[in-house]
Amino acid sequence: MPQLICPLCHEPLHAPAHDSEAASSGRSWQCANHHNFDVAKEGYLNLHLVQHKKSRDPGDNPDMVKARRAFLQANYYQPLRDAVADLLSPLHAESLLDIGCGEGYYTSHFRLFIDDVIGLDIAKTAIQLAAKKFKNITWLVGSGAMLPLADRSVDIASSMFSPLPVAEMARVLKPEGFVLVVTPAPTHLWTMRQGLFDEVLAHEPDKFLLGFEEQFTLYSRSEVSFPLRLPNQALKDLLLMTPYVWKAKPEKRAALELRGEFETEAAFNLMLFQKKSLNKC
Repeated sequence: MPQLICPLCHEPLHAPAHDSEAASSGRSWQCANHHNFDVAKEGYLNLHLVQHKKSRDPGDNPDMVKARRAFLQANYYQPLRDAVADLLSPLHAESLLDIGCGEGYYTSHFRLFIDDVIGLDIAKTAIQLAAKKFKNITWLVGSGAMLPLADRSVDIASSMFSPLPVAEMARVLKPEGFVLVVTPAPTHLWTMRQGLFDEVLAHEPDKFLLGFEEQFTLYSRSEVSFPLRLPNQALKDLLLMTPYVWKAKPEKRAALELRGEFETEAAFNLMLFQKKSLNKC
């Protein structure tokens, strides 16, 4: 398993026992400076310090987390999950860090072909749900801006619709490790956005490329799209789990939520970056 580090002093954290069952029994992880972090009853570690929080409950609120779980567990986005698995499984990685993992839908699937998987999210509610449902995964409450992992300790870092802490990902990745970035493609949920906004702008996945140029090379790039036919409740869940709804006029959202069934298309941009080797010229 990749080495976890103390968010206070950055020294290695040591598990209460060598086996995962004992590690989730309510005892503490500890560093050499005797900073302790208790394992919650659900089996996760909270490594997000109060002094590093910008709000009392950062990240997605409980309603958003529950909506995302309901929508994803109905497998509306399964084609995306399968495409990501097809992209990553040939890499034969031993470890993966999923940044902004939410309630664990994609993270749990990574565990089918990667032995050591860590799911990290700043939203405590999301990690609680993930840890309750999916075992044999290390679940962490933490910030992508200060990843609680040792330098050069993980093979793959993934960020699906989450912030991209490029420098931190480069730090924790092993030499020539990979970063998976999944973002909305230009036409993602176009008709749904037409129902929410007077003017719809295409997403711009290329804007993320510049931040990776210095430390990464673009290893591969692909797009996945598929139709969605949503009953009313699934439409409401999708609206609640996206950032669009908070920018839309309330009356437009209300009108959209009255639809008995709604058809749109999901479209995603998948970019796989590889960390540049320091030995290459």
